[in-house]
Amino acid sequence: MSHRLPTYFISHGGGPWPYMKAASGGMFDRLEASLEAIAREIGPTPRAVLVVTGHWEAPAFTLQTAARPGMVYDYVGFPAHTYEVVYPAPGEPALARQAIALLAAAGLPVREDAERGFDHGTFTPLVAMYPQADVPVVQMSLLDSYDPGLHLAAGRALAPLRAEGVVIVGSGLSYHNLRLMGPAARQPSARFDAWLQDTLAQPPAVRSSRVLHWAQAPDARLCHPQEDHLLPLMVALGAAETEDAHVVYHEEAFFGGVTVSSFRFGAA
Repeated sequence: MSHRLPTYFISHGGGPWPYMKAASGGMFDRLEASLEAIAREIGPTPRAVLVVTGHWEAPAFTLQTAARPGMVYDYVGFPAHTYEVVYPAPGEPALARQAIALLAAAGLPVREDAERGFDHGTFTPLVAMYPQADVPVVQMSLLDSYDPGLHLAAGRALAPLRAEGVVIVGSGLSYHNLRLMGPAARQPSARFDAWLQDTLAQPPAVRSSRVLHWAQAPDARLCHPQEDHLLPLMVALGAAETEDAHVVYHEEAFFGGVTVSSFRFGAA
């Protein structure tokens, strides 16, 4: 295909929320609606979804190569049934190895993992986007060095996949401080979100520079004491570095007071 699919940075919510909606009081309704809308704006079923998850870190960018990935229940304290859920989407080993080749050609550290299953940074948003689990999925790790420049470079390297029917999704959260939630998080999360939205609206060179220096943003380290949930943004941005950003989800009272957003890069 000649049309380049957009890329996304999504705030994926908390824990295995799609399997607890009855008890959540509607907290995730807007997030779910935004994820359903993303699938619609992508259009006809894509070849695959490449998910860069904030819940997997490794010394090298690592691609999941299993044809039938299992599950990773990387959360604690949730109802027993959430440790039995299965998202049965197929993998796509050929795509994983294609991504490995692109990253290696860019001089980036990369390896494969045939055992890794889907963690909740991957399966929770995809349950809303593709509930039939009929779209192949390949999961990719972050670098445990947390180097923002290398994550931006990884996105640049993976950009050619967009013209081959692959949707690149960075799955994290625009705010991630589990020790500061509710009303106490209202002001710092709003200030950081305002900075993020302003940054992503800048011309490409300015935008990339500001994202690389994200720790200088207002309340940056309060909102992201550890940047694992922000770094997927760098990959999604790098893969569409010259294209406009669009807000596809925004909420100002998430978990009782947190401001969170999701973004699309490129045209729907």
